[in-house]
Amino acid sequence: MSTQYVVETVNLHKYYFLKGEVVKALKGINLQVKYGEYVSILGPSGSGKTTLFNMIGGLDAPTKGKVYLDGRDISKLTPAQMAWVRCHKIGYIFQTFNLIPILTALDNVMLPMIFAGVPRKEREEKARKLLERVGLGDRLHHRPTELSGGQQQRVAIARALANDPSIILADEPTGNLDLNTGLKIVHLLRDLNREKGVTVITATHDLKMIDVSDRIVWIRDGEIERIEEKLGIEITEEELEI
Repeated sequence: MSTQYVVETVNLHKYYFLKGEVVKALKGINLQVKYGEYVSILGPSGSGKTTLFNMIGGLDAPTKGKVYLDGRDISKLTPAQMAWVRCHKIGYIFQTFNLIPILTALDNVMLPMIFAGVPRKEREEKARKLLERVGLGDRLHHRPTELSGGQQQRVAIARALANDPSIILADEPTGNLDLNTGLKIVHLLRDLNREKGVTVITATHDLKMIDVSDRIVWIRDGEIERIEEKLGIEITEEELEI
């Protein structure tokens, strides 16, 4: 496989078996993502965005087809190797934030660094800098319940960056946020993408993502409908209602 792509999926299928029925969530997805790209996967609810996101991140296994990270077939990795990839190569940002409620913002951001074996002094200093970078330098010792939705999402972004990943996977990162806060999060992700050269892949139905994306992958019914460069985008009325 070519290593010019940080992520490549080949004929990717995912089927779920529910009450005797086969649900085909993905039906032959072929996608290549270049290093340093900002790609948004757009489509209505139930189109397969999150399923594709989970396949790329190694959170779920395909029924058929392959996912390559840096040219390596992730299905060939041992559980220990996959755990290393999740810890060091990929930063995950979830719609529900997934912060640990009893930990402060600082401790939440330090957590991935504990698993990576970073010494305490170093991880504390790095977590502090990351929180300052996302505008939360004055909220280091606040727990998630003491933070707004937008602030919690910023903590989640800082945590995703903790181990200097080469890929950020963001699943509906603005889904639980108001318009203004969502815009700030979108532009924060774009700034990080430009400054650090991190590849950003978002699964979303938020059209604000179009402004900052290099390419938009439109998914419908488990298939890629079309892929567009930012400059050539045309949005139909139907898509505006997603």
